[in-house]
Amino acid sequence: MTDLHPFVAGLPKAELHVHHVGSASPRIVAELAARHPDSKVPTDPEALADYFTFTDFAHFIDVYLSVVDLIRTPEDVRLLTFEVARDMARQNIRYAELTITPFSSTRRGIDEKAFMEAIEDARKAAESELGTVLRWCFDIPGEAGLEAAEETTRLAVDLRPDGLVSFGLGGPEIGVPRPQFKPYFDRAIAAGLHSVPHAGETTGPETVWDALNSLRAERIGHGTSAVKDPALLAHLAEHRIALEVCPTSNIATRAVATLDEHPVREMVDAGVLVTINSDDPPMFGTDLNSEYGVAARLLGLDERGVAGLAKNAVEASFLDPAGKARITAEIDAYTENWLAR
Repeated sequence: MTDLHPFVAGLPKAELHVHHVGSASPRIVAELAARHPDSKVPTDPEALADYFTFTDFAHFIDVYLSVVDLIRTPEDVRLLTFEVARDMARQNIRYAELTITPFSSTRRGIDEKAFMEAIEDARKAAESELGTVLRWCFDIPGEAGLEAAEETTRLAVDLRPDGLVSFGLGGPEIGVPRPQFKPYFDRAIAAGLHSVPHAGETTGPETVWDALNSLRAERIGHGTSAVKDPALLAHLAEHRIALEVCPTSNIATRAVATLDEHPVREMVDAGVLVTINSDDPPMFGTDLNSEYGVAARLLGLDERGVAGLAKNAVEASFLDPAGKARITAEIDAYTENWLAR
């Protein structure tokens, strides 16, 4: 099979499921850990590889929250956000919807308005200096309960920053039923935000149905277990409700046992709109380019097939029509030029 890595590296891309704190590179995590020496997070970038080896999803959440605890000032927020964009620009990611959990920062004492100013300043700088367009998804950390849901909704609706386009729900699924968050999603949707909850990652397809029926999901984060329900796959395909698939993440958190068992092929064969994403890339030892390589192998794709995945992400994004057309045309031109060499 052709080595697709050079093609993928230069391919213009969009990413829809990637977490703010979870995108902190070892270099940035080490810098933040050095700023805050009371943390248990290693200050040596090399030691972070061992630190980011997870035994299960619960362990991943513990480690993730220890990194969240390194984000303590608006300056930390701004540094993290801009450096994440820099890493994206290196991968030719033209557009990304970055999932941010503001509750995690505001409850640690960061002033909410200063937090909004920090992410917006980084967003504007990323677009002007790096050419990467960022938009935000504010998500509820499900493990923190309805208090977090109320606070996240207030921050999203009352302090809505210019870059905010969607509203999500992350964290553990087991023991955190989706329907309890309906009133908060109703408020966010009424304010014009799109619904993009995680569902069906570590629980069954009934969680995806809950996200669709109670939270009016327009895209599903992960949705790995949807393949266990043919009626659900048919519903997703018919309504063009995209799945935000993150293959390496699913292995790292033990949601799926091995890459060869990943259900992405069944999703595609059922006609579901599949997008490829990196989730928490440095924590999982990956990046979006690597995830495209994994997906290409699992799906048996050539360059045009990979370009099709890239266009799926643009289609499923909340970018304006002109922006979608621009990136899609760029993907097509890049692919044709590559194949004409």
